[in-house]
Amino acid sequence: MERIDAAGGARERLWNANYLKVWCANFMIFFSFMLLTPLLPLYLNDAFGADKQTIGLVLSGYTLTALVIRPFSGYLVDTFPRRTVLLTSYALFALCFAGYLAAGSLLLFAVVRTLHGAPFGASTVSNSTVAIDVLPSSRRAEGIGYYGLSNNIATAIGPTVALVIYGACRSYDVLFWLALAVATGGLCIDATLRLRPRPAVTDKPPVSLDRFILVKGWSNSLCMICYACSYGVLSTYIAIYGKEELGITGGTGLFFMLLSIGLILSRLIGSRSLRRGRIVENAAGGVAISLLGYLLFAALHNGWGYYGAALVIGLGNGYMFPAFQTMFLNLAPNERRGTANSTLLVSWDIGVGLGILAGGSVAEHLGYHAAFWGAWLVNLAGVLLFYLHTRRYFQRYRLR
Repeated sequence: MERIDAAGGARERLWNANYLKVWCANFMIFFSFMLLTPLLPLYLNDAFGADKQTIGLVLSGYTLTALVIRPFSGYLVDTFPRRTVLLTSYALFALCFAGYLAAGSLLLFAVVRTLHGAPFGASTVSNSTVAIDVLPSSRRAEGIGYYGLSNNIATAIGPTVALVIYGACRSYDVLFWLALAVATGGLCIDATLRLRPRPAVTDKPPVSLDRFILVKGWSNSLCMICYACSYGVLSTYIAIYGKEELGITGGTGLFFMLLSIGLILSRLIGSRSLRRGRIVENAAGGVAISLLGYLLFAALHNGWGYYGAALVIGLGNGYMFPAFQTMFLNLAPNERRGTANSTLLVSWDIGVGLGILAGGSVAEHLGYHAAFWGAWLVNLAGVLLFYLHTRRYFQRYRLR
């Protein structure tokens, strides 16, 4: 039976076969990635004796290449067959996990990690754009919120699975092989997609900035860079901080689990309000809640601050991120969905990369507490920008 909406009309089906496939494939992208991310700082320290600043430089490499490739990814998925772009980028993403197994030195590992950012950036842009394509237009904002659950569930499960496996076998190679297998499974799922052909974009000049970046979304981008910078500091150095400062040796998995529980809860609630058009309200509430979470983490140097902040930040980001993605899409015409998506993700990459680099440098010279207070101040700047300018700018220039 068809479900009936509040206005008495039939609601289009949200969870169609293609949407389920891209949802699962996106889960596998982030699950394979999150299997390694929390333990890579420890791996680099154990295997190669890398210090904090070197770890920051090595791990930030993928964000730089993802940043470079994503604007071109948006152009490619808007211009060429999206299924072809998706499968090519996903295959390269999976292949890079084999490179970690082959890297026998810190330099080779840094090269592989840096190269990995390109297919990661391209596959996330193309997969999310395909997800938007296969959603019914009447439920697109709601579907965007649910699509993000695939990231959140992967973030919740991935670090926990990684820590359990590593605790049982004390082998990083097992995790690299598992990540390769999961990514390959996601590629196989996406290979079964059957998408309707779409006309190529031909009415643009050969060289134009707005073919690669949604210029109209500049204010949203600045906000997102601030929020991502804070998250980059926290997510990268959480394991070493917990171990060295708080004596928490096995709590990273629980931290990410609580973070993801908050994300999942707020996305489930927030998706319903997005369906009712409460885009700006969701974004405003989300950024304020996240700011409180970063304050808790910076101010309370104990288990309450460590775990409590994870849940609060998760709740805030779960409201904020799908609202911001909908804002980007509502500032762009339909034929530029890929560009809108890539602009959002480029902004996130810039912020995370800056957070990793700056966080490592500050932690090395001034300590972790200074790094986390710096993350809160950057987040505060993004919140002030949103309240004082961005939300009014969006209401003025939105297309739908």
